[in-house]
Amino acid sequence: MTQDLEGDPRRAAELCRAAHERLLRTARALGPEQVSAPSRLPGWTVAHVLTHLARNADAHGRRLAGSLRGQDVPKYVLTEQRQDEIKEGAHRSAAEIVTDLETSVTGLHEIFDRCAVAGWPNGHLRGGGTYGAAGCPAHRLREVEQHHVDLGLGYTPADWPAEYVAWDLPVLLATVPDRLPPEQVRGVTAWLAGRGPLDPTTTLTPW
Repeated sequence: MTQDLEGDPRRAAELCRAAHERLLRTARALGPEQVSAPSRLPGWTVAHVLTHLARNADAHGRRLAGSLRGQDVPKYVLTEQRQDEIKEGAHRSAAEIVTDLETSVTGLHEIFDRCAVAGWPNGHLRGGGTYGAAGCPAHRLREVEQHHVDLGLGYTPADWPAEYVAWDLPVLLATVPDRLPPEQVRGVTAWLAGRGPLDPTTTLTPW
């Protein structure tokens, strides 16, 4: 049975902690040249990805801290905030980037603990987004698992925990119709129905 991790923030937070441990092991082993090397994301270095993961932890922490106060707080105050923070932080030393990531992860874990004690209150608050505050641990888990792969440092989809895949596969499948070029919709539908092979030129826009 597929587990709804958005609806189970306690379990999602547990999986997130384990994902953070794996990510930090990778990050702590990096040298200066690796941090400045290209990642698997176009235009982003490894430093960009790690900086994004640190700021994303802060953003989820803001939302969850707001929910504890009964306030509907967005992840980012301004639309440009996310991009600006990544650009500014990506040119630091490897040690600074790793320390920043560790600090952000620790802060998010502390918020997880406070929310767990309080019973994950006001989980319906959306912060201007598409999911409630109770879904933050699950969505943070996705960010960590996907971007750990994007680092291009040996962590692959084969390393993803089964619980994460079981939750995210149907969620991502539901986004396929909106991410396919119109001319590829029939071919993908036929493939999903077992009525033909998947065209190797099939492309999806990023989620």
